[in-house]
Amino acid sequence: MDNWFNVGKIVNTHGIRGEVRVISSTDFPDERYAPGSTLYLFPGNHQEPAPLTVKTHRKHKNFDLLTFEGYENINDVEKWKNATLKIKEDQLTELPEGEYYFYEIIGCRVVTGQGDEIGTVKEILTPGANDVWVVGGSNGKDILIPYIPDVVKEVSIEEKKIIIDPMEGLLS
Repeated sequence: MDNWFNVGKIVNTHGIRGEVRVISSTDFPDERYAPGSTLYLFPGNHQEPAPLTVKTHRKHKNFDLLTFEGYENINDVEKWKNATLKIKEDQLTELPEGEYYFYEIIGCRVVTGQGDEIGTVKEILTPGANDVWVVGGSNGKDILIPYIPDVVKEVSIEEKKIIIDPMEGLLS
């Protein structure tokens, strides 16, 4: 079974020549939407995903506008409203050292350098300067761990384990 990753949602058509308006959810729009790249259309009604080849891409206001090979008319793409565009796991970009995809971090165990079990990462917030990992604590309370070098000391994706050095007051 393939793992799929969202890159955007088709929210409307644009013009009459088969262009669609996409709200993007990728950090790599220039790569994902480059002419010739393949995206997979998930219509939302449990149909099989359909591969689409990007023909053109441009930005307009807060949207990415895309056309696809073989779909030259508004009538061809009208039915795609509210569909999701995804890529397969093997299409993911290799990230620089110290950067991770959310799916790699969510589910990791968090422990202190002394080996004390804190909990498991269940969500990632992106409020501003740095990400914040929401850890479901063993006492049932959520603990917010800032993803900064002073706190997060080691991340092992292979072991699904994160070692932290909690600053004062972080765990209380």
